[in-house]
Amino acid sequence: MSQLIRRRLISAIAVISGTPLLGTSVRAFAQQSYPNKPIKMIAPYPPGGGVDTVARLVAERLSVRIGQTIAVENRPGAGATIGADALAKSPPDGYTLMLGSITDYAIAPHVHKNLGFDMKRDFIPVVEVAFGTVGLVVYADLPVKNLQELIAFAKANPGQLSYASSGVGGSQHLNAEMFKQMAGVDLVHVPYKGTTQFLPDLMSGRVQMSVDSMPAHLPHIKSGKVRALAVATRTRVPMLPDVPTMAEAGLPGYETATNYTVFVPTGTPADIVALLNRETNAVLQQADVKEKLLTLGIITIGGTTESAQARVPAELTKWANVIKNGNIKLN
Repeated sequence: MSQLIRRRLISAIAVISGTPLLGTSVRAFAQQSYPNKPIKMIAPYPPGGGVDTVARLVAERLSVRIGQTIAVENRPGAGATIGADALAKSPPDGYTLMLGSITDYAIAPHVHKNLGFDMKRDFIPVVEVAFGTVGLVVYADLPVKNLQELIAFAKANPGQLSYASSGVGGSQHLNAEMFKQMAGVDLVHVPYKGTTQFLPDLMSGRVQMSVDSMPAHLPHIKSGKVRALAVATRTRVPMLPDVPTMAEAGLPGYETATNYTVFVPTGTPADIVALLNRETNAVLQQADVKEKLLTLGIITIGGTTESAQARVPAELTKWANVIKNGNIKLN
C-alpha cells in the first residue's frame, strides 16, 4: 500500500470515527455541512400558549444566526408527550429540535403507561432557554378575593371547584395537584390539550381555576376576565407587580415555574449540539429578546447542556413525590 493511499484511508477513518486529524476536527466538518436545509422545531403545546410563544421567538432569531429557516410545528396533547414522542422518533441529525420542558418529561414516566420515550435515554437538552412565571388564576366572578379565601371556599365546598390543565401528567396538572396537597383542598381536574383550549371555559366559569404559565393569561387578567391570586415565584414579577407570591399569600414553600428547554434526539452529533447551544445562548443575550420575554414573566437562563442535564434528577424526585402522594394514574 502506498503512502498516499495509506494517508487517505486514515483520513477517511478519522472522519467516520470522529477522531481529529492534522488539526481538522469533526466540529469543523459539522459546521461546514450543518445546517444545509430547513429545520423543524416541535412545540408540544397548541398555538398561542407560552411554549408556542417562546418557540417562535427563539426559532425566528436562531434561524437568522445559523442561516436556515426554522419552522415551528405544534404537536399538542397528553401533557406534552405527543410532541416528545415525535422528537424521540426523529433522525438525530440536528434537523428536528423541540422546545419542551424538563419538568414535563420528569413527570411523564411516573404517570404515563407505555411511554414511547425516556428523557434521560432519548433526549439531549441543548440549553435551558428560560423559566416562565406560573400563577394561580381564577374565574373572574368566583366569590374570592385572595388565596386564603379561595382555600377556605374550596374547603367549604369539597369537590365543587374544578381546575383546567393541558392533560393528565403535564406540568399544569401537577402544579395544581401540588397546590391541592399543600392547601389540603379537594378539587376536580378537567384536562384539555392546552391553555388556549381551556381559556374560553375558564373565562366563562365552566372551570374555575388553573395553575398555569402566565403569558396566555395576561391579556385576560388585564381585561378582568380572569384574576391572578398568586404567582409561584420566590419574588413578585414585573408584569404583575400587585400579585403576591404564594408564600406572601399564605402558602409558604409552594414554588414552581415553567421550564423552556431546547432538546434534540440522542445521537445528534456533539458538534451540532455545541453549535445550537452556542447560537441559542447568543440569541438569549439579545436585549430585545430578554425584554420581550420579561414582559411575559419569562426570565432567560441560558447555560451549558451539562447544566440543563444536571436538573433532571432533582425534577424527577420532586414530581415523583407529588404523584405518589396524589395517587395519580393515567386516565
